[in-house]
Amino acid sequence: MYTAKNYGMMPRTIGGLFEDIFQNGWTKLMADETVATSAPVNIKETDKAYEMQLVAPGLKKEDIKIDMDKNILHISYEHSEEKKDEADGKMLRSEYRFQSFKRSFTMNDKINAAGITAKYADGVLNITLPKKEDTAQPVKTISID
Repeated sequence: MYTAKNYGMMPRTIGGLFEDIFQNGWTKLMADETVATSAPVNIKETDKAYEMQLVAPGLKKEDIKIDMDKNILHISYEHSEEKKDEADGKMLRSEYRFQSFKRSFTMNDKINAAGITAKYADGVLNITLPKKEDTAQPVKTISID
């Protein structure tokens, strides 16, 4: 995790450069920096399903990918900014480059994988993982001869 500094329109000073190295590491200094983030998740259980809320503000739902591979649910996002024409003005500072995250969750055998649904609204991805119907066998008393 790194702490963001607001340098405004001024160039980075040597002191700011060393501060970034010690606080944020070398990767913060790279021009083509890849920003890998982690999206926080809340999971709750109801009688009929598990409900997952993944906080991911400012994303496009078209860029979010959800896959179920065997018993592992993969949620990922990848976005890279397109180069823009500078006809409207010169870019003084650009921190939007490439952003991605990937979360994986191992599902138990109680999940009905065919019924999983997802909805993205107001910066929260809601995934409903329905439980399989309870197929418990009724208790049967067996007499001893």
